[in-house]
Amino acid sequence: QQRLWPSLLHPRLAPGRVLGALKPTMAAPAFTWPPGLTLEALNAHSRGTLMETLGIVFTELGDGYLRATMPVDARTHQPYGLLHGGASVALAETLGSTAGMAMAGGNAVVGLEINANHLRAVRSGTVTGTTRPIHIGRSTQVWEIRIEDEAGQAVCISRITLAVLPAPPG
Repeated sequence: QQRLWPSLLHPRLAPGRVLGALKPTMAAPAFTWPPGLTLEALNAHSRGTLMETLGIVFTELGDGYLRATMPVDARTHQPYGLLHGGASVALAETLGSTAGMAMAGGNAVVGLEINANHLRAVRSGTVTGTTRPIHIGRSTQVWEIRIEDEAGQAVCISRITLAVLPAPPG
């Protein structure tokens, strides 16, 4: 198992834990969320957005990770009655971008690239996504997102790269 070089980590980070049950090749940097960050605030920020339309709800703000759920129903189905891959990517981008925003110290983050491997079909129920950082730097961030079904089986693995901008766009 490889670990991130401590000298390459942002000063807020320290060498950390292994991500989930995936046994990835890189360990997740350990960090703490900014003071005052709450699930209530994250969910309130989602009102009137795609996240609300798809039923995405932030459920856990843990030690080095952020978790959210999304229903698998008519809102998130493709024509064959399966979870739409785009809905999985929307959940992944929501998690990675929200976590990145929280760690950007008042700066904005925007997506540069996202990829997703769809591993298992889901017809109904709820999927749960968990994001953990791979890299949090001054100008870029990289987050891994694992989406699981209700049985805890991997449905989608995604990675998002974010650019950190000096001020929110607009």
